[in-house]
This record gives sequence, C-alpha cells and structure tokens, in this order.
Amino acid sequence: MPEDFLPVLFQVLIALGFAVSTLSLSIVFGRSAKRTAMKDTAYECGMLPIGDGAPRFSVKFYLVAMLFVIFDIEVVFMYPWAVQFRDLASEGATALVSMAGFAGILVFAYVYALKKGALNWKS
Repeated sequence: MPEDFLPVLFQVLIALGFAVSTLSLSIVFGRSAKRTAMKDTAYECGMLPIGDGAPRFSVKFYLVAMLFVIFDIEVVFMYPWAVQFRDLASEGATALVSMAGFAGILVFAYVYALKKGALNWKS
C-alpha cells in the first residue's frame, strides 16, 4: 500500500525542490543588481508614471457591483432547483413553495434597492 503513494511523494519532493531552488536563485542573483531611482520606478508600457496610479471610482459603482454579485449568486442557487424540479414536484408542492419564498425575498430585496435609489446613477 505505501508504494502506491510513492509517485505522490516524488511529485511533492520535486515541487518543493523547485520552489526552494527558484527562491534561492532569486536571492543569490537578485542582490547583485544595483538599485537606482530609475530602476525602482513603476514600468507602464514605456511611459513615465505621472499622476495617480488608479482612477477614483464613485461609491455607486461599487454598490451596483455588489448588488450584481448578490443577485447573480442567487441565480446560481436557483439553477440546481430548476434542474431537479420534475423530481421535486412529484414529491409534493414543498419545493415550489420554498422556491417561491426564496424568489419573494429576492423581489423584496430588489424593490428595496430600487426604493433606496441604489441603482440611480444621478443621485
């Protein structure tokens, strides 16, 4: 039985050896380079870095992005239910009622976001 795990052990040893040797070589050869102010600046496709590195985004952008992710994840929860709906429906109406409740909560959350103006870009 232990001989079955021998290839896995070899792979782990080779991976660790590669990681250690790569890090060691980067330490050995990396310290020999001379540091200058020009070498320490950020490289932006040949352009000199002038100004801020990242533009500022409105909070509305992040709010809409979070709402998208939340409602997108909810669709992921609905997909397996839809695939198994025929099997679930044959057992009774419990699956339909539970998904109707789940969808009702989603509709309530969507209406709440609309009422609060979360999707209104101009406010």
